[in-house]
Amino acid sequence: MSERAPVPPSDRRTFVSKVAAVVIGGLVTVAAPIAGLFPILDPLRRRGETRGMVRVTSFASLPESGEPRKFPVLDTLVDAWNRTENVPVGSVYVQRTGENSVRVLNSVCPHLGCSVGYNAAGHGYFCPCHKSSFTVDGAIADPKSPSPRGMDPLDAVVKDGEVWVKFQNFRKGSPERIAV
Repeated sequence: MSERAPVPPSDRRTFVSKVAAVVIGGLVTVAAPIAGLFPILDPLRRRGETRGMVRVTSFASLPESGEPRKFPVLDTLVDAWNRTENVPVGSVYVQRTGENSVRVLNSVCPHLGCSVGYNAAGHGYFCPCHKSSFTVDGAIADPKSPSPRGMDPLDAVVKDGEVWVKFQNFRKGSPERIAV
């Protein structure tokens, strides 16, 4: 009978490298799918966010006479995975009504959505599309106006010398103010 050659004992380094490979492989196998879930679930996480107040102008830029001024509303839009800063979402008329108070009206006509202009000589607003006219406070000026309601007022606050507005649009052609 022939004698077998002795089997060398397992090398400790080989054992440690095999265990390290299994641990690292397991971590990568588990971590990659979990990391992949974050971008997929991100829109669901943000679904409950609501739009708040938007800075429109400084209070000092409003005339003390109370004449309304038109300002664009720039907001941050979040669409699924995209976030876009300073996007024009509409415009408003801002009027100084007191020492630290303002009246803000959406510049869109409640009849069919045309842009309303301010007529300084007539001290009121006028829609060029269907001849609707409104008083300075946004009420319907002419009873024969096709607009079903006055101009839409918006919530606003003056904070630290700046005018902040909760901008929103409303359903056109309806006598009730229904936010869209």
